[in-house]
Amino acid sequence: MQSLESNALEPTPAQLKGLSAKAKFMRYLPVYGLPILTILLIIVFSVLLPRTFPTFLNLRAILGEKSVIALLSLAAMIPMMTGRIDLTVGYGIVIWHVLAISLQTAYGLDWTVTVFIVLLGGCLLGLLNGLLVEVAKIDSFIATLGTGTVIYALALWYTGGRQVLGALPEAFTAIYTTNIFGLPIAAFYVLAIAIILWVISEYLPIGRNLYAIGANSRAAELNGIRTRRYVIGAFIASGLIGALAGVVLAAKLRIGQASVGLEFLLPALVGAFLGSTTIKPGRVNVWGTIVGVIILAVGISGIQQLGGAFYVEPLFNGATLLIAIGIAGYAQRKRSSVRHARPPEIETTKVT
Repeated sequence: MQSLESNALEPTPAQLKGLSAKAKFMRYLPVYGLPILTILLIIVFSVLLPRTFPTFLNLRAILGEKSVIALLSLAAMIPMMTGRIDLTVGYGIVIWHVLAISLQTAYGLDWTVTVFIVLLGGCLLGLLNGLLVEVAKIDSFIATLGTGTVIYALALWYTGGRQVLGALPEAFTAIYTTNIFGLPIAAFYVLAIAIILWVISEYLPIGRNLYAIGANSRAAELNGIRTRRYVIGAFIASGLIGALAGVVLAAKLRIGQASVGLEFLLPALVGAFLGSTTIKPGRVNVWGTIVGVIILAVGISGIQQLGGAFYVEPLFNGATLLIAIGIAGYAQRKRSSVRHARPPEIETTKVT
């Protein structure tokens, strides 16, 4: 079963051949529409808020606050490459940040051992999701919703609805508080993982096989691709990055509570879905996902500084997703119209 289908819509050189400059611009607009919109938003907010928005302090705040969402969006992107969806990126971070704190404060484990256990737990959760989807043949949306709800219930049971408090070593909190060149180190985690995923998805056979599975799982299997192994591996990678996000969140908050985490689910999924509407429209991709997270971060930061109410963030997330889907739909319709408008070339043989 597949919850998503991957089909790249970026224009090819053959499709652009013979088009006017205006027509080429309209074909490229869906590809780079979101990056252009992001730049326009930065310019607008910088003009409206010259003392607070275009500052290094605001840049640090945005990078620090949205690093967890960016990690979760990259985690969600990996199963999407295979046409599946992983909702546990939002549920899992609840138990991972609680576990990262309680193992140190309640059980006295060293922070390095704690991080290893949390990351291992993320991999095991991903393995469970992969087995449910590929072996039990449960739709990925239903499977991950079920496992996510269970682990969220476990977090509620363990905490009893109370906060998990205790003294944490500075070496652990430094996972979030350290700055490099004046910027939060969490932003460099995102950059490093993004580069790794970009290289894998664009230049290695693994990435091509994942995209092939997402485009047509049955056809990929007939071509010798071990779809079960790749899909399970995608969920394991997603679980690993999601657990890393939980560690970063724990180092940031320094307290654990089951009520924290679920608010990351929607923006993480929105960022990943936005990534499928830009750079390579119709196909989830790393830099598109990063752009999706950036436009959410910039828009929400600017609106909040203008005095936006508490409901602005979910409203902006949903509206941006709808606009992006509209752009992607336009690109798909435009491509289809161009394909049908061009008559097939028929070779003729001159008889003498």
